[in-house]
Amino acid sequence: MEVSELYYKAYEFIKNSDDDVQVHQGGTSSGKTYSILQCLFTIAGEVQDGQGEIITVCGQDIPNLKAGALRDALNIYITTPEIKAKIKSYNKSDRIFEYFNGSIIEFKSYDSFQDAKSGKRSYLFVNEANGIPYPIYQELAIRTKNKVFIDYNPNAGFWAHEFIIGRPKTQLVISDHRDNAFLDQRIRDKIEALKHIDIEQWKVYARGLTGRIEGMIFTNWFICDYIPEDAKFIGYGLDFGFTNDETGCIEVWMQNGELWVDELIYETNLTNPDISRKLKEQGVSKTKEIIADSAEPKSIEELKRMGWFINGAAKGPDSIKNSIDILKRYRINVTRGSVWLRKELERYTWRKDKISGRSLQEPVDTWNHLIDPLRYVALNKLKVHNKMKASSRLPYQERPTYNGDFDLVR
Repeated sequence: MEVSELYYKAYEFIKNSDDDVQVHQGGTSSGKTYSILQCLFTIAGEVQDGQGEIITVCGQDIPNLKAGALRDALNIYITTPEIKAKIKSYNKSDRIFEYFNGSIIEFKSYDSFQDAKSGKRSYLFVNEANGIPYPIYQELAIRTKNKVFIDYNPNAGFWAHEFIIGRPKTQLVISDHRDNAFLDQRIRDKIEALKHIDIEQWKVYARGLTGRIEGMIFTNWFICDYIPEDAKFIGYGLDFGFTNDETGCIEVWMQNGELWVDELIYETNLTNPDISRKLKEQGVSKTKEIIADSAEPKSIEELKRMGWFINGAAKGPDSIKNSIDILKRYRINVTRGSVWLRKELERYTWRKDKISGRSLQEPVDTWNHLIDPLRYVALNKLKVHNKMKASSRLPYQERPTYNGDFDLVR
């Protein structure tokens, strides 16, 4: 089994450390989640028969777990023969790996601290902990017999800084993409490029240092569980990517003057035939319009010839700012399963002048492969009435809300 230095740190923590909590503060793609999971899979298989350990991996919600930690866990299970040989079964519906020696590794989320009071365990791994309320963590930690792992991308104001880091019997491990020996160089270059775009994002995502991500563009979005049945379809949005950038596709609906958005595709290395297949798999209708990045006319034409109703976004001057202005006038409801769109919205910020630090009123051109198609739909399918245009000068909380007062652009 190929492992990183982070794996050895986690393994040493379990086997020899007197500490109770190991906090992994890390940048993006540092390998911290994968390394901790490898370690826990190893530990679960080492105990004697009949003395199995209960290991809980906790995430913000099930979609986040499925897109992150659980996907990594399944990859470890499938690709590591020495681990797979010790596992009796994997229960997909309950998300539980069961070992022959009686150990289990369960992947769970908790709705409240009351919910977290049920069950005890030997080891706890709180994945992407800045998405989990501190009271839930407290209830889980006090019901954990041995060791606790926490991992997260650092940001100012997170409860671990106030209540965990610096306490007795707590170990802090800071990592970044340079600690991940298995990472593709192209991804490293993309992460390092943040230094020339936004120094605070570079501190957080390239160096794993605590930073303050300011200038968030969208604060008017909320998580929902599903698209309402009576919502009116507006359009699909599609952004092309390939090697370094993801191809992103979303669908946008309207109900009671609010936008409802669901993520359909977020994946690299998709050819146009792959995109066509993915659209079919997601149930996208060939009779409903897809608004795509007009910078890719060849891809748009190829998809048209495959039978898709697809057109390039009519961008025009100041199209980025205008589409953002349109979106900021709505309450945007994002489905819980739209994990990558949620991550993008949490990272989408205004670019700053390097000397003055002032906002340049143009977004940082990164983490936007689902936000861009959302903008295409807003710019091309929503026509805002003049009275709403005038309100754009008001703070968001003071703007009038839509109550169905919109036109679809034909």
